[in-house]
Parts: sequence; structure tokens; C-alpha cells
Amino acid sequence: MNTLQGVFAICAIAFLLNLPFGWLRTYTRKFSIGWAVCIHAPIPMIAFMRIYTHIDWVYIPLFFLFSIAGQILGGKLKERIRSS
Repeated sequence: MNTLQGVFAICAIAFLLNLPFGWLRTYTRKFSIGWAVCIHAPIPMIAFMRIYTHIDWVYIPLFFLFSIAGQILGGKLKERIRSS
């Protein structure tokens, strides 16, 4: 696997991994322990994948952006399904 494939794979996994955590985050009170766990639980898994695939640290902001997008979309999907 070359670097570009690894970066793409980790971005996709970071996004998909954060979707359910974004969904669960909407059930918790903002800034509570559960809220913080929903935000931070996927980080070690993404970090492990980056280290395991020997992807350079300069791609961390990209993984961060895809994680945030997954969190936001997960919360929005729950709201959309609830309103249907």
C-alpha cells in the first residue's frame, strides 16, 4: 500500500468510524463525560492505523477533519431520521 492509498483509507475509516459516535453524542448533555467519550473514543483507533501503516504525522490534520465531518454528519443523520 502506498502513502496515498493509506491516507485515503484512513480518512474513509475515520469518517465512517465517527458516524456512530456522532449519533451517540446527540444523546448526551454537552460537555458531559459521555459527550467527551463519544468525541475522543475513535482517536486511539485512528492513531493506531496511522502508526501501523507508517503514514507521516503531517496527515493528522486531514484525519482530524474527516473525523469532525463524521461526527457532524452522524448527529445530523439522527436529527433527520427523527424528524421523518
